[in-house]
Amino acid sequence: MKELEQLWVKYKADCNNRDVLTHEFSQKRGFVSKKLKRAITYTIEGFCVFAKIPRSTFYEAYADKENPDCAPYLDIVACMREECEIDARTKFETGQIPTQLAALWMGHHGYSTIANNRVDGAVPITIIDDIGGNGEN
Repeated sequence: MKELEQLWVKYKADCNNRDVLTHEFSQKRGFVSKKLKRAITYTIEGFCVFAKIPRSTFYEAYADKENPDCAPYLDIVACMREECEIDARTKFETGQIPTQLAALWMGHHGYSTIANNRVDGAVPITIIDDIGGNGEN
């Protein structure tokens, strides 16, 4: 369990300090490349690549609620998922990720841009006669 937690901490540090090669055009010098530190968004999939664990193995070995062998890992996996969600939300709210991608990214965490206005089940309706006061029209 500790090993999984330590790998997760290392993965987040890697995500927060990624070297990214950027390119921009300068009138005087043409295309200019520059190496910058950038943060990338945490994902379970990215963690699996970082840790060299196939995603299917990760879910079978650590996240299967039906598997009693996974029980010691379920809390850390839940924390990992929550940290992925919070990281993505923070990056949207601070402008690090363009808001046009919100539906794509946040859909992984159960958010939707589609309003569900459908009412399920019976809704009781009470009619009140407030026209005449005595019940007559």
